[in-house]
Amino acid sequence: MKASEAEILIVPGYTNSGPGHWQSRWQQKLTTARRVEQAEWSKPVREDWVARVIEEVNAATKPVVLVAHSLGVAAVMHAVPEFRKPVAGAFLVAPPEVENPKIRPKHLMTFGPYPREPLPFPSLTIASRNDPFGSYEHADDVAAAWGSLLIDAGESGHINAESGHGPWPEGTMVFAQFLSRLKV
Repeated sequence: MKASEAEILIVPGYTNSGPGHWQSRWQQKLTTARRVEQAEWSKPVREDWVARVIEEVNAATKPVVLVAHSLGVAAVMHAVPEFRKPVAGAFLVAPPEVENPKIRPKHLMTFGPYPREPLPFPSLTIASRNDPFGSYEHADDVAAAWGSLLIDAGESGHINAESGHGPWPEGTMVFAQFLSRLKV
């Protein structure tokens, strides 16, 4: 699949992805990409975030490729059963441990636990060995439940602008390869 054959939905996490974040950079470069906007980025409400993901997927006119980061991964996972339009694949980066009582801010726990059913479309999960919001072991566990291929990003923090992943060329290459293997 080529990027032009899909609607690429960028699903940021808690507090959104700023201009230096790889998601924002990808959105600028990919002509068929658009962001799933949330009414409240700093005080996320699970039902609202999930509803926005469902709304955007179901409004698509082409097959959808989801590109979710952090809390956006949780919103996507809860939205999957309500998708009525074809989803070609999901690129899931840095899933946080939303069921961990040590997560901060604490209200992020309202996004847990993750559904554990296998996804009905191909997916790739990328996780870091030193993510302050989720352990690699947790990412391995949920990726296995979802039937998602897990990619080890090494010690990459939360894979965001703060951890030095603004342009994230390695992610761009992995995404391009993932996209090329998806069916229209």
